[in-house]
Amino acid sequence: MSQTLYAQLDAWIDAHFDEQVKFLQALVQVPTDTPPGNNAPHAERTAELLHSFGYEAEKHAVPLPEVKAYGLESITNLIVRRKFADGGKTIALNAHGDVVPPGEGWTHKPYGAEIENGAMYGRATAVSKSDFSTFTFATRALESLGLPQEPGGQPLVQLRGGVELHFTYDEEFGGEKGPGWLLSHGLTKPDLMIAAGFSYQVVTAHNGCLQMEVTVQGEMAHAAIPDSGTDALQGAVHILNALHALNEGYKNTTSKIEGITHPYLNVGQISGGTNTNVVPGKVVFKLDRRMIPEENPVEVEASIRKTIEDAAASFNPPRGGKQLKVDIKRLLLAKAMVPLAGNKPLVDAIQKHGGELFGEPIPAVGTPLYTDVRLYVAQGIPGVIYGAGPRTVLESHAKRNDERVMLEDVRRATKVVARTLLDLLS
Repeated sequence: MSQTLYAQLDAWIDAHFDEQVKFLQALVQVPTDTPPGNNAPHAERTAELLHSFGYEAEKHAVPLPEVKAYGLESITNLIVRRKFADGGKTIALNAHGDVVPPGEGWTHKPYGAEIENGAMYGRATAVSKSDFSTFTFATRALESLGLPQEPGGQPLVQLRGGVELHFTYDEEFGGEKGPGWLLSHGLTKPDLMIAAGFSYQVVTAHNGCLQMEVTVQGEMAHAAIPDSGTDALQGAVHILNALHALNEGYKNTTSKIEGITHPYLNVGQISGGTNTNVVPGKVVFKLDRRMIPEENPVEVEASIRKTIEDAAASFNPPRGGKQLKVDIKRLLLAKAMVPLAGNKPLVDAIQKHGGELFGEPIPAVGTPLYTDVRLYVAQGIPGVIYGAGPRTVLESHAKRNDERVMLEDVRRATKVVARTLLDLLS
C-alpha cells in the first residue's frame, strides 16, 4: 500500500481530532451505569451524534421483557453500515457503552470528561467509549480516500467490502443481549471484526468467566440465645474459606498463552442479616471465576459446586439448630476466546501500523479479561481486540476511580485502525 495513502489518512485524522475529542466528551457525559443498565438514552444520543456526520444508525431495541429478565432496564444496540464496492470483506468494529458505576474516590467528575495533562478523565473514557470515537473516525478517514479529491476527479483508492460499527450495551452482563443478540437474530454476519481494547497490544485470546450467586440459609435467632438458631454468616465464612483454599490451588494451573497466567476466583459481593441483635438467617454472596482458555467450563463449574456443597455439609450447627442449606445459581458463563486462523490479516496489519505509529513493537497476547469478541469467534468470525486504551487495564483505571485515556493514544490508535481498514478493503 502506498505510504502516500497512509499519510492522507493520518492527515485527515489530525485535521479532525478536535472534533473527535468533542465527540468522545459528549459520549462520556451521558451516564451508562450498569447496573441499573438504563442504556437506551445513550444509544439515542450516540445515534444523534452519528447523524451529524451523515451516518444513519440502525436502532435495534431488545424487547423490554427480555431486558428485565436479564436484570437490566433498557438496551438499544446500534449498527452503522458503510458499504463500498462489491468484492471485499465486511469488517465489524465493536465497542460497548455500558460501564460499572463510578464508585468512590474520584478527583475528577465521573461524567465530566475533563481534560488534564493530555488525558481525558471519566467513567468509560478508556473502556470503551474511547473506541466509539476511534472506530467512527477511522471509518470516516477511510471514506475520505474513496471520495474525489477535487471536482470531477477520481478517488485516491477503490474501496471494496464494507465497515459496520457495532455499538452495544451489555458487555458488563456478558454481551448476550448485545453482540450475541445481534448475531443470533441474523442482523449481522461480518467476515472479520475488531473489538475495543488497548493500543499497545493486539489481543488474540482471553479468559472465560463463570459468575455464580450462592444463598446460604441458616435459621434466625435472638442474639441473646444464639444457639437456638444456625448462623448463616458463620456458615458462609466456612464456605468462603473452602473457596479461598480452592483459589490458592489455582496458581498451580498455568496457561501457555502469553498475557494469561492462571485461573482465579473472586468473591466480590456479600449481603445478609437482619439486625445487629439477630443471628443472621440468610447470607448471599456472588463469585467470579476466571477460566484460562485451556480449562473446561463444565468441569470448573462442577468443581465449585462440589466445594460449596461439601463445605456446607461439613458445617456444624449448634445442638438443635438446623443444618445449613445452600442454593447455587449460575449468573453468567462466558467461554474463553481462542484465536481463529483467519485473524492473521488483522494481527499483521495492526502490528505493522501500530509499530510505526507508536514507535515500539505491538505484541500479540492474551488477556485475563473476558470480552464480547468470544461471541463473534463462536460464530466462526475471526476477531481481535485493539483500541485506544493504554498499555494495561491497571494504567487505565478501568473499574476504578479516575478512569482516564491519553488523547494521544486515541489519536494514534485511530490511525492504526484506519490504516488496517485500508489494507483490508482496498
